[in-house]
Amino acid sequence: MRTRQDILTVARAEFNQHGLSGARVDAIAEKTRTTKRMIYYYFGSKEGLYSAVLEQAYAGIRAAEATLSLDTLGPEAALRRMIEFTFDYHEDNADFVRLVAVENIHQGQYMARMENIRAVNADVLKTLGEILERGHALGIFRRRAEALDIHLMISGLCFHRVSNRYTFGTAFNVDLSAADNRARHRAMVVDAVVGYLRHPA
Repeated sequence: MRTRQDILTVARAEFNQHGLSGARVDAIAEKTRTTKRMIYYYFGSKEGLYSAVLEQAYAGIRAAEATLSLDTLGPEAALRRMIEFTFDYHEDNADFVRLVAVENIHQGQYMARMENIRAVNADVLKTLGEILERGHALGIFRRRAEALDIHLMISGLCFHRVSNRYTFGTAFNVDLSAADNRARHRAMVVDAVVGYLRHPA
């Protein structure tokens, strides 16, 4: 029998490929060489399994952020590192982006039922808020901005390149995954956010 983690790993791929409605517990059971009964024992239902996959996905990016040691850097360097990390994480974990897109199709209703989801995501705003405060106190960031707003700005710029890679690429005949495009856009996103904060409103 596969472990609970094995089931979550396979289920993440299934939900990414087929969405919540199209994913089949039978397929997950077959790929993990377990039974639907065992999956339901662990997770209660297909929706319960999906919710567990979603919660683990958010916990994954937050855990990775926690390893950055941003408090050892100056505020601008820390902010640049956080943006670069976010850009790279989205680029290297397209399955995370697709999973978030699936949940948005469902209007966030499964996230809304997760008791711990706000606690899981609280640290990123705390860390970002501390960076902004340090930068403002030193006169580096001249614009006052809410951590939530800057997080939205960073996420939006990084997320779009991955979530819309194929439609944008086809419409404008560009390969967003090409190394030169990736490097240029990475620098552009960092400079856009930092430049916004360095200039007063």
